[in-house]
Amino acid sequence: MTETVLDILSWILLGSGSFFYVVGSIGLLRMPDVFTRMHATSVSDTFGAFLMLVGMMLQVEPSLVTLRLIIIIAIILYTGPVATHALARAARHAGIKPLLDDDTGNDREDAPSK
Repeated sequence: MTETVLDILSWILLGSGSFFYVVGSIGLLRMPDVFTRMHATSVSDTFGAFLMLVGMMLQVEPSLVTLRLIIIIAIILYTGPVATHALARAARHAGIKPLLDDDTGNDREDAPSK
């Protein structure tokens, strides 16, 4: 009985993670500029990977495999947002502006005042 509940919960998590990956892929294709594409894919990839790895943890018995999956979750939850932030900063440094950029830069401390 308990195995059936764990299997059902595991498949729900695996299906939900797959759903987030599909939504992120659609966002990558449909969004208008690099920054919104990055946001759509990074959020859905990180959360989708988290859900899928938790679903995998429920499929295996508690063992060294579970510990390895926990380590992979920690690495993905840390490196995904950091990589996205680095890509966004590199895009801004290259001169790419967001589609709806109306920032004049006056909110920064190093910006000259008018």
